[in-house]
Amino acid sequence: MSTEPVSPARLVVVGENVMDLLPTRQGPDVLRAAPGGGPANTAVAASRLGLPTRLLARIGSDGFGELIRSRLLAEGLDPSGLVAAEEPSALALATLNEDGSARYDFRMADAADWRWRPGELPESLEPGVRALHAASIALFREPGASRIEALLRREHGRGQVTVTLDPNIRESVIGDPDAARALALRHTAQAHVVKASDEDLAFLYPGLTTERAAESLAALGPALVVVTRGSDGAFALSQGVSASVPAPKAEVVDTVGAGDSFMGALLHRLDLDGRLGSEPRSRLAALTERDLTDLLAFAASVAAYTVTREGADPPTAAELRAQKEV
Repeated sequence: MSTEPVSPARLVVVGENVMDLLPTRQGPDVLRAAPGGGPANTAVAASRLGLPTRLLARIGSDGFGELIRSRLLAEGLDPSGLVAAEEPSALALATLNEDGSARYDFRMADAADWRWRPGELPESLEPGVRALHAASIALFREPGASRIEALLRREHGRGQVTVTLDPNIRESVIGDPDAARALALRHTAQAHVVKASDEDLAFLYPGLTTERAAESLAALGPALVVVTRGSDGAFALSQGVSASVPAPKAEVVDTVGAGDSFMGALLHRLDLDGRLGSEPRSRLAALTERDLTDLLAFAASVAAYTVTREGADPPTAAELRAQKEV
């Protein structure tokens, strides 16, 4: 566990933890429990790169919850947003395909993560916070989804922080597809930055190409839309400017947490470049093609590093520096 003092958070992430049950090299019947969950993974990735981060999350009361809390504290995340909940932890059984991509079988009907109660989410964000990020399953499951939506709407209206979003859609656990689609598009309208995968866009805009779907997403209001395409790289749209990068070459062990690491790296780089904070649209308005290319390349390099290791295990800033020196 980290003993370093926690710096005041500049990034606040809201969403779930999930205990991933991962196959091991000993065979599919021998599983390894690894704390994960898209928002938690993004918070860890950003923190490892040097962005002071707080996670707003409800932590289950079982042994898995103890492991989850230990992970978050060991990563140096600000613990003030962690709520000790009575309900159990969410579980996800991961099955790896031959290319290292993961399929998930979720067990989460009664999980703590989406049962936010009145007063558990902060009534305000302190002045040092520059961005609020929301993601994944907690955006869609009630009763917590409505409270997270209200938080996003409030902070978007205040205009003091950059609101960022990663829908990270898991069709099997978000309920009615049409209702989930409408909700995700409402979330998008309350965000300044949206990162989505090509699979997310195929769900949100059936029948459209990935490029046209991204343009439709941008038309809802975000100043920056970033799309990840797995082995085909990533591209971005920002107020008339666009850029794309290929996926870096990597020896893939598995893809668990790759998109979350990409998002954490994106937030870290935007913060370094002064793109997060008050008057969000103005901060993002001057992004050039070169800016977008550099942003995408950095985030893609972090995701590529992550896929070379088992589970959601993003690199630290020191590991990235060492890799460049080799």
